[in-house]
Amino acid sequence: MAMNRGLYRSRSNRVIAGVAGALAERFGWPVWIVRLLWLLLLLPGGFPGLIPYLFFWIVIPSES
Repeated sequence: MAMNRGLYRSRSNRVIAGVAGALAERFGWPVWIVRLLWLLLLLPGGFPGLIPYLFFWIVIPSES
């Protein structure tokens, strides 16, 4: 599997906005690990995971 040079929100690994899929594809990680990390960040009240997720949703362009 070739690693993508850019960072784009995934269309195939999308549950909400494709942010976890984008990070997983970019770094070559399994997408479930990235989703688990987001979940762990959301557990202590949501704030530590929600703000970065919204930031990435806005900043990372969608895959064409």
